[in-house]
Amino acid sequence: MTKEIHKKTIKRLDIDETLPHQISAPSYEGTGIKMEAPFVNKHGVVIGDSMYASKNSPLENWTEESDPAIMSGDEWVHPTNDIGWNTTENKEILESKRKPKAYPFMHPSKDVGKGTD
Repeated sequence: MTKEIHKKTIKRLDIDETLPHQISAPSYEGTGIKMEAPFVNKHGVVIGDSMYASKNSPLENWTEESDPAIMSGDEWVHPTNDIGWNTTENKEILESKRKPKAYPFMHPSKDVGKGTD
């Protein structure tokens, strides 16, 4: 995303690296990925505020002459508040970035507890 798109930002929605208002939203805590605030794109549409209708959105002003390509590109996708993060596959990506809960008190590559139970 270009810097000019990020010039206008609005209030952050995250609390402790998660979006509590979304029941299925993943937690970014411990992943190294920082939650980002919503932003206003060049069309004047707020992206990442969890309000999916905007008076400036091409979707709200669609006509038969509208070119669907107007809504393509990075300016329409929020890096951390996008519905795609709620999928199982993307939650697994976030989970793989977390250190094990036993860290730092476990061996990084040997399971010393194997066969002890």
